[in-house]
Amino acid sequence: MGKVVRVGFITALVLSLISGCSFGAPNSEQVSELTIYSGRSEKFISPFFTQFTEQTGIKLNVRYADSAELAAQILEEGSNSSADVFLAQDAGSLGAVSAANLFTQLSTDVANQIPAKFNQAQRNWVGVTARVRVFAYDPKRVKTQPKSISDLTKPIYKDQIGIAPTNASFQAFLTAVIESKGRAFAKSWLSSLRANGVKIYPKNSVIVEAIDKGEISLGLVNHYYTWEVAEALGRQINVVNGYFEPGDLGNLINLSGAGVLNSSKKQDAAIELINFLTSPASQKQFVEQTHEYSPIPSIQPPANLPALDLIGSPAIDLGSLRNISQTQDLLIEVGLL
Repeated sequence: MGKVVRVGFITALVLSLISGCSFGAPNSEQVSELTIYSGRSEKFISPFFTQFTEQTGIKLNVRYADSAELAAQILEEGSNSSADVFLAQDAGSLGAVSAANLFTQLSTDVANQIPAKFNQAQRNWVGVTARVRVFAYDPKRVKTQPKSISDLTKPIYKDQIGIAPTNASFQAFLTAVIESKGRAFAKSWLSSLRANGVKIYPKNSVIVEAIDKGEISLGLVNHYYTWEVAEALGRQINVVNGYFEPGDLGNLINLSGAGVLNSSKKQDAAIELINFLTSPASQKQFVEQTHEYSPIPSIQPPANLPALDLIGSPAIDLGSLRNISQTQDLLIEVGLL
């Protein structure tokens, strides 16, 4: 097995020199496998995991589940967690693990092309891709676009809005609302949405499909779901992305990201994986194949989408989005979870 790992690493090193990127320090431990807790779906991330294994010879044992669920499991497992790497779809889940001091601090040569603003301040985790919160809508049915999330409670949108309260990205967005405007505002806003006939869906893609079918007119999702649903259906859909006014919380830029567990005995290999995922070659693939943004400024945004610095996103410390439990408690309290 050691020979396979060494040959795989040499292959990765040669490829990294050709592409001008680094996959981290040599795997001196001759690690043969890693355990990954992945909040990113298997369909989304498995092609990248396969490439990593092909290049390094390191087998990845992956547990797929919702990011918040995996964060809760890591918190329960503590120092006994079997995970080497936690890959989450949102900063809130990463923040919860970071706040419990379960991540190891990553040096500045790890994911070194990702700007500091897209990493946790102490580098307990680093950003992998960026995703923008938008309102997806049917332009034929929505004649007056909302300027803020507060507009969504107006009578003109009654029975026409969809949300996915169980989704980690929605919960991270709601956590940002709580952190920025307070729990009282968030509770009032959610209660008003419910009174205005908001529709509940299990995930973002189903919201976009519902808009396309005419079941609703507008929904709160991540930006790439309009592209994803159109790709899945093999046709143009009756849904486009809309943006709130600059600075509104509805334009939140969230991150998928990764951290290495303190309890891992294979940290060098774990760092190798993170460097692979944040390399320019992988980042370009993320943009082209998944339509998410790369945090690396030199990499062009997905086709037909504005650059990140033109979104008008609010100034939010993503490290503050760690209190997932208070957000879930609020959703339960108002009857949306």
